[in-house]
Amino acid sequence: MAQPLHDLKFVTSASDVAQLGACRAEVAFVGRSNVGKSSLLNALAKQTQLARVSKTPGRTRLINIFQTGPDRWVVDLPGYGYAGGPKVEKATWQGMIEGYLLGRRSLRMVFVLVDAEIGPTKLDHQMIEWLRHSEVPCRIVATKADQVKPSRQLAQRRDVAASLNLLPGDIAWASSLKGTGIPELRNEVASLLELL
Repeated sequence: MAQPLHDLKFVTSASDVAQLGACRAEVAFVGRSNVGKSSLLNALAKQTQLARVSKTPGRTRLINIFQTGPDRWVVDLPGYGYAGGPKVEKATWQGMIEGYLLGRRSLRMVFVLVDAEIGPTKLDHQMIEWLRHSEVPCRIVATKADQVKPSRQLAQRRDVAASLNLLPGDIAWASSLKGTGIPELRNEVASLLELL
């Protein structure tokens, strides 16, 4: 049996949720620009070029759909918080993201990525609170865990969790560079998509 998510392939991009067809189940990834979303998706798929990694934050500007297995989607949403781009365009992104998050009955989970080293920003808190208020299921993933010094790991996990009113075990810690937490997260995604 093939490893879950290793068959991920790009299907389409959309600027509006109305452009998307139906699927059996989907999960979405969202986070601040430059939080390592593309790198994480590539690590989950064990591919290097699946999601485009850019040195310039805010490159993902559309809803990007990747398919795995029979009619299951992994969705890459535009990053929030990047200062570049016209205000009108940024307002459009917000509407696009909210429309997607509220308009997909097949959405099983939103993985909200936060930077493990700096912890959740004001924008991260706003996104998480909005998801909770809207009753959209979400799971926090702390990315770039390798950038936290070993001597600070436990304290940082406690601090990040406390700032979000969670227990340390409620947050998935991952490093795309080192592979830390990637197999566990891959299995979690596959389970949500009923691939296991």
